[in-house]
Amino acid sequence: MIRNWTSTSNYKKIYTKLLIALLVLTLLSGCGLFGGSGTSSDDVKETKDTEIAPYNGEMSKAISNVYTAKRELALTFSGMGDEATMIRLLKELDVYHIKATFFLPGMRVAEEPDIVKEIVSRGHEIENNTLSRLDMTKLSYEQIYKEIHLSNEIIRKTTGKTPRYVRTKSGHYNDDVLLATAHNGLDSLIVYSFFLHNWQGESPEEKSQYVRKYINRGGIINIDTEEIMDVVDDIPIFVKAASDVGYEFIPLSKLMELGGEKKPLEMIKGYDAAKANLNYKDTKYNLIFRKETSKKEISLTFDDWGTDYTVNKILDILAEKEVKATFFLRAKGVEANPNLARAIIEGGHEVASHTYSHPVITKLTPEELQEEVVKAHQVITEAIQQQPTMLFRPPTGEIDDKTARIVAAAGYPNIALYDVTTFDWDSNNTADFIVKEIMEQTHNGSIILLHMLDDIHTIEALPVAIERLKKKGFTFVKMGELINLKE
Repeated sequence: MIRNWTSTSNYKKIYTKLLIALLVLTLLSGCGLFGGSGTSSDDVKETKDTEIAPYNGEMSKAISNVYTAKRELALTFSGMGDEATMIRLLKELDVYHIKATFFLPGMRVAEEPDIVKEIVSRGHEIENNTLSRLDMTKLSYEQIYKEIHLSNEIIRKTTGKTPRYVRTKSGHYNDDVLLATAHNGLDSLIVYSFFLHNWQGESPEEKSQYVRKYINRGGIINIDTEEIMDVVDDIPIFVKAASDVGYEFIPLSKLMELGGEKKPLEMIKGYDAAKANLNYKDTKYNLIFRKETSKKEISLTFDDWGTDYTVNKILDILAEKEVKATFFLRAKGVEANPNLARAIIEGGHEVASHTYSHPVITKLTPEELQEEVVKAHQVITEAIQQQPTMLFRPPTGEIDDKTARIVAAAGYPNIALYDVTTFDWDSNNTADFIVKEIMEQTHNGSIILLHMLDDIHTIEALPVAIERLKKKGFTFVKMGELINLKE
């Protein structure tokens, strides 16, 4: 296996070896690798000697995940392990009925065409992992172009399929890589949302918990079949984690086709509803703890952020109980996982602001606080592709007159607090305790505070509390509806 060669002289050695492999393939098949009815040594020399000028068109995009609220993600592999490992891997994927996407280096495809054909025959996709998995950021544009182009040609020659995507070995890239990707007619450079490295002695349960924590809808998982020592043994871990979260593995091309295009922030109505404005001293605001009403209407609200596993469990419970809620999102989490925020909206719920980084806002300067408010608004707006509900909830519930005016001046005059709190964020508080506190504190017009954090007991308490509240005659509405918020 050739790896980690970056000098020009070593590149020429690799290139020469490739040319030999191409000629062997061409002679065996009797047809031209670069078009026509045959390829001579003069043809190959001409290809080798052709100067490749940098592409002057639009560069390809680098994709690390696909924008979608669907509960799907792609399992992809990079590199190409030894024959025994690859066959075992294919058999394991068959056991779980998974169709994966294999990014293969052109040199290995030329060396082991039978394995590649076996991958295709089992219904998996083949994509381009460059010719010899060099550090593409250290190569000239011409070298980058040929690394991609020649790998494309070998894959097409071996499988009859032309790759649509390319991935570098490490996932690193620069503008030249993106330009060469477009120059070769490929759709995108594929990075990843989750890259599995070798384990460091974790137990099976720890491995499962780790994977479950980091997978997300629209995600692209990358497993290197050359780096990972127990790649086959890891497949059941990913299957269990995906099942726990409620996600399905689909081929990368299908995930890409089903994904949506996000509009730029500036094209979304209401993106500028929050702005810095330090003229705050006379700004009016509303502190909202509950609504005075004779109706037995209440609002469920959830603060902060969690993994897909936790948030999906909450969404599933709300859907089963036919309850709509209001989610106050920590935007730093939304920034890392916008699909989850979009899924909340598509579930029919409200999304509102809980700052960007969850600071105690009374300890911030006016400039720092408004930066938190504006940044959170923009991140959430771009993630959900619409203006969020213009409610702001301060982290820890701590706010005073000055900070309230600062927040209001930035565009959020309606500050959402609550009259029912169970301290569910404390993992020491059991589900029974949470339910008991909800039932004792809830009245007409109540706003119930819960959290979507991981490893607390809210998920266990939620369905019980909803059923008991319904039996007492309460109906659930989103907070914006409860207080008749006018957008």
